[in-house]
Parts: sequence; C-alpha cells; structure tokens
Amino acid sequence: MSATTAPKKKQVDSGPVLDWSAGHGPVTGALSATTGALAVATTGAATGMPPMWAMAVGGAGALGHTVAGLKVRNAGRTLAFKAASWLVGAGWTTWAMTTGPLSWAALGSLATIGVGMGAGARSVALYEEAREEEALAAERRLIAQELSAERRAIAAQWVERIARICTITVKVKGVKMWETGNGYSLDIEPQGGITYDRIAQYAAALSADAKLPHGCTAAVGPGVHQGRAIVDVTTRNVLSEARAYPEDYSPLSILTGIPWGFRTNGDDVPAYLREQCALVVGPTGSGKTNMLHTIIGGFARAEDVLTWVIDLNAGSAGLPWVRHALGGELKQPDGAPVRPGVDWLAGTYDEALKLLDAAIAIGLARKRGYQDLMAKHDTDLLPVSAKIPQIMLVIDEGAEILVSTDRQMKELAKRILEFIRMHRSMGGRTVITALGATGSVLGNLLIRREAKVRVALTGGETEGMDLSRMFPGRKGLRVDQAPFKGAGFMGTPESPGALFKAWRIKPSQIRDITVATSQRHPRLDDVSVKAAGPDYARRWDTERTAWMRDLTPDAPGTEGPTASGGGLNLSAHRAERAGRESEDELMRRFREEIDAQFPTAPDPNASPPASSGLNLSAFRKAQEPEQDSPAQRAALAALLAAGPDGTGASAIARALADEFGTTRQTVVGWLKTWADEGTAVRVGEGTKARYVHRDHAPEPPANQ
Repeated sequence: MSATTAPKKKQVDSGPVLDWSAGHGPVTGALSATTGALAVATTGAATGMPPMWAMAVGGAGALGHTVAGLKVRNAGRTLAFKAASWLVGAGWTTWAMTTGPLSWAALGSLATIGVGMGAGARSVALYEEAREEEALAAERRLIAQELSAERRAIAAQWVERIARICTITVKVKGVKMWETGNGYSLDIEPQGGITYDRIAQYAAALSADAKLPHGCTAAVGPGVHQGRAIVDVTTRNVLSEARAYPEDYSPLSILTGIPWGFRTNGDDVPAYLREQCALVVGPTGSGKTNMLHTIIGGFARAEDVLTWVIDLNAGSAGLPWVRHALGGELKQPDGAPVRPGVDWLAGTYDEALKLLDAAIAIGLARKRGYQDLMAKHDTDLLPVSAKIPQIMLVIDEGAEILVSTDRQMKELAKRILEFIRMHRSMGGRTVITALGATGSVLGNLLIRREAKVRVALTGGETEGMDLSRMFPGRKGLRVDQAPFKGAGFMGTPESPGALFKAWRIKPSQIRDITVATSQRHPRLDDVSVKAAGPDYARRWDTERTAWMRDLTPDAPGTEGPTASGGGLNLSAHRAERAGRESEDELMRRFREEIDAQFPTAPDPNASPPASSGLNLSAFRKAQEPEQDSPAQRAALAALLAAGPDGTGASAIARALADEFGTTRQTVVGWLKTWADEGTAVRVGEGTKARYVHRDHAPEPPANQ
C-alpha cells in the first residue's frame, strides 16, 4: 500500500470527524467560555498571576466584539449580551484566582454562568434571525409596492378608458405582467351584469385609445365566471417577426396537444385533435401551405398518429414529406432507410378514393374489433396509442371539394363526410383547408359542429374572410390586425379565437424532421391493416407512386403545355385532366366526326357563317370553356367558393395573379360570358356590381 493511501484508510476507521472550522452554537459556545475561564483561573492561581490581568483581557474582548457587532449591524441587545458575557467571565476568573477556582462555590457559580450564556446566546441568535427575515421581507415589500404602483397605474388607466369608451364601470381584480415582456392581462369585473362580449365590441377603439403599436390588440375574453372578463393587452408586435419552426423535434402525442404556432404573448398554442376536427382557411399568399407543413410536422413528431394526405393539386402538400424518402436520398445515422413523413399520399382522384374507402373500412373494423379493449378501459372512445394510432386525414382545399358540383368531387365529398361523421370515437379526424371563410365553406352543419379547431390566416386579405362566421361569439376580431404572412386567428374549445402566428418551416427542416421521426412513426394495427386491404399495403408500389418521381421535362410528342418547351411533366395533372374530360369524351368524338363531314364550323372561335348547314360550335363553346383553361377553372372555383355573397373581377384576379398571372380585364370577360350562359348571376349595378354562382343565386320571385 502506498503512503498516500494509508492515511485515508486510517481516517475512515477513526470514527466521526469534527469540523473545527465551524462556528460555535449556544451550547458549544457556553461550554468553550466556561472551560476557558476555569483553565485560566486554575493556571493563574497556581502560578501567582495578578488577578486584574483577567479583568483587562475581558474588557478588551467586550470592546472588540462590540466594534465587530457594530460593523455587521447587530441589534443593541446582541451587543450588550456579548459584552456582558466577556465581562462576567472575566469577573469570575478574577474572583476565582483570588479565592480558589476548585471550590464548590466557584464551580457552581461557573456552571450557572455557562447555562446563562447558552440561553442568552440562543435568544439573541433567534432575535437576529428574525431581524434578518424582517429586513428581507421589508425589501420584498418595497419591490412589491413599486410593482404594485405600476400595476395600480395600469389598472386606473383601463378603468377610466373602459368607462369613457364603453360607458361601462369595471373593477380591476388583478394585473398580470407577461413573463415574455410582450404585454399584460387585466382581470376585470364589469358592474351591473355586463358580460365580456359587450366590452369586446370596443376592442379596436380601446386599442387605438391605448396607442398600441400596429399588430397589437386589446383582446377581451371570458374570465373565471360569467361576471368576470380578461383583457389581454399586447404591447410588442411579435406577429411581424419571422420565427422558424422550433428545432426541438422531441416526441409529441395527440392526447397532449400538437403546437401549431404562438400567441402574441409568446406562448405556444396547441391543438387538441383527439375528438376535434380542424378547419384552416387562408387566401393565396397568406401562408396556408406553410401552415399545412407545420401541422404535418407536428403529426410526424407524434408517437400515436399516422398522417394521410389528400391533395388533388399534384399532391404538393405531401410531396416534400415523401419524395426524398422514397427516392432513397435520406438515410438515418446508422445508414438505415428513412420512412416517409406521411403514411399515405393521394394526389389523384382514384388514389383519393382508395384512401377514403380504406379509412372508412378501418373505422368500421375498429368498432367491431376493439369492443373488449374499450370495455376493459371502461370507455366508449378507442384508447389511442402507439399500438393503435389515430389516423389524421389532411385534405388540402378539402372545403372546395365539399361544395363542388362536379360528379367526381361529390363522390369524394360523400366519403369525407362519412368519415367525419362515423369515426370520431375510433380515432379518425380530419384537417381540412379552404381558400376563404365564406358561407359556402361554413354552410355545412357537420363541418361547423366537428371542426372546433379553426384557423384563419388572413395575410391582410379582406375578401372572403368572414371572421364572425369563423369564430362565432368572438367579437372585435379584424383582418387588419394580422396583415403579416403566416399571421391570423386561431381558436380551439380550450382557447377562444385570438391572434396567433404560424412558425416558418423550411424544406431543409422538413427533411430533418422526416429523418428524426422515421423510427417514431407507429405501425397501423393488425385490425386496421386487414380492413384496409391491398390498397393500403401497396400504397408505395412503384406504379402507384410513379407520379411522385415523374419530374423530368416532357419528351417530344407528349401532351401538355410543356410539350414544346422546358418544364415539369407531372402525370398527376394529366390524370386529373383526363378524369375531368372523360365524361365529355363521347360528345367530343361525335362533334369531331360531324365537323369532318360538315365543314361549316372550321373554327370554334369564329363567328358562324350565314350559310345554312350544321354548326355545333355553339355547343362546344357552351360546354368546353372551363375545361380548356386551368385559370378559368380556378376562377370559377373562386366564384363558387364566394357563396351567396358573391365576388367581383378584382378579387378573383388578385387570387389568380400569383399562380396564373391573370388580369382583371380577362376575368371581366369570363364573368360576362358566364352571366350570358347562366353560370353566374350579376347582382347590383356600377361599382357595387358583383357576380354570384348560379348554385348560390337567390330564387326569383314566383310572379316572374
């Protein structure tokens, strides 16, 4: 054994170790003083020491402790006790040296002095602790008073402001400053039976009177009971800030909420979708696609969710989550392949039918197959978990599908509504997007009842953005409060509609999330796999996913607008166009044969000749204009989505400008043509004129 380790072994075996650097307590201090006095008195008596020396030392000790006590601001009683202890001890030592320290009288008196010192030391120690705590409490009270003064000033301002603007008397029960420093909340109690919505009507005026910055509001909501209200006052505009999607890709659960963005106070706003569907509306350019990727990213992080996506616009909402994984471009750190970020992507009509049929079949099979499990958990809701995941069906522009008059879209709409209506308890919910919050979108009672999680991305667009329909009972919401891309309003059953902003998620983050969550995605349970059948098992087959990889330029001779030049060859577009044209195929062939034999209508756009003959160009013009131009189809869809309120050429042109470059003059021509054909109805005159789709046009009076 080395010399350095031997002492350590001896120290461990020597028993408890005394801390000689520690200060004395009441007992040890009194014991030390009395034993020290006895030792000095015994030694002094034996050696003939002059007794007054002990008295001189005691006086010096009393003086030194007094000076030291003054420096640390001890109380007067503490200073007096310490000085008295020194003097009493010195006096006993002097007396004992003269009369003898070992007599019973000397020892008894010394013991009495020791007990008195211990009791006195304990008393002054408690007093000093009390003084210190009181000093700290006084400091805290001072800080609280300063803060309370600020809060009282804020409360007084708002009491006066609400009385002046709303003519309502209120009492402020509390003012809470937000930890983020972005504002504060007032807990108010309106007098006279006034409810919060009366004050909410004046939210804009209150914000202006408070001179809040642009993008900041005074939002009024319900309080702890019907007689109270909460006023959230934002003082810093966080909606104008671009915030990236958090790089924390930790696991989530559908049962504990999926964050979709952040409020003006800086708090995340979660969506609880175990039993609720969601509706997200936003015009072109409002950030709706980015919001959709944020939603899918949250679902990808969840351990008990499988995401199925329907996007008939070439599957663009789901392609970033699928294409790189299917192409083998992404690998896990250990080299293993990466699973797609969504579990099923349908970009064509036929694939969407397969997906919806499988979803409906899964719901029915779960109702039969998990009766024992639900009985075991004593619930009528399927216990969703990683073993039995919830299916979140994300449908981009699904609201337009629900209101479409097209025969194929009606088939999809029927299945979507059946899925929403039947499979809430079996872990099947939807997220549907729309271009605007109009009567046609919110006219379906099932959507209004089930989609309690609602998002309106305004981007400053006022056309087709009826916030009163989107958030009924929530007053004071205005589009101009959120003029920034990605900003808008979000409401849930747990959190009333209020300002929020979605995070910005970039393609690189989509790839990172896909890799980070690849092993986290649950597998569909056996009961559901059996019910879904081969359509689900073969969803990633090469022939069914070829359109996802077909991004090469068109070969010579292929059809499509890019046949003569560079561009993308998306087979999904061709398949969709073929589906739309299939029902008119026989009529077109018939017209071609007739025109070949009767060349009286060589040009469908030319005026019909005066000579006699068979001319079917009028039929062609009446039936085909919406089939030939994607821009015209999009314009007609916007007209239909506007509902009974109708819309105008300027609004449609703005909606199509980014994607098609359509001008207002072009849209004016289309609207006039549709009005002549009966597809649209013109309402109003002059600058107030608007067009309403015939499906939403008011019925004419009975006498006409």
